[in-house]
Amino acid sequence: MTTLDLGFLASHGGSSMRAIVGAIAGDGLDARARIVIGNNGDAPALQFAHAQGIPVRHISAKTEGSEPAADQAICRAFEDSGVAWVVMSGYLRKLGPATLARYRGRILNIHPALLPKFGGQGMYGRRVHEAVLAAGEHVSGATIHLVDEEYDHGRIIAQREVPVLPGDTVDDLQQRVMAAEPGFFVDVLRSLASGGALPNPA
Repeated sequence: MTTLDLGFLASHGGSSMRAIVGAIAGDGLDARARIVIGNNGDAPALQFAHAQGIPVRHISAKTEGSEPAADQAICRAFEDSGVAWVVMSGYLRKLGPATLARYRGRILNIHPALLPKFGGQGMYGRRVHEAVLAAGEHVSGATIHLVDEEYDHGRIIAQREVPVLPGDTVDDLQQRVMAAEPGFFVDVLRSLASGGALPNPA
């Protein structure tokens, strides 16, 4: 078993982060939540983490003066907190070169579609599900992948399918995929903690 020292990045609610923190508290995941960083100081994710006793930081180009300075601050905050793995939970900013270099191969993101379809710049939130429905897909889902310099591009770690049902609206599909994501992320991290290495996709 490997205890995972996790750092989180979130922009809004951080639903996967909340599920992971819950799994740690319930002894279902061998991990420690070291810090939660948000680019939005009012993010509910930061409020949740603070209430759980997890250190929080608001770091953005606005707080640091520039995007490169924010990147350096994020990297330092993770290093100073003893973070080994970075989890992106609805973080809507592109990571900078310092953080990417320091944690390459250890930054995990979840995307609300089955990559490589329906990914890339601008493909987030409702836009993803609109595209899935417009394409006439019968299956959607979630993808956990490593993060690199391109949006939704890094190596796929695992995927979980979610059906697209007849008559689905964008809201219907979005809610179904969102419901699957948090437990899926916990399962992947549990596999990582158990084996000490990232699982290979089936």
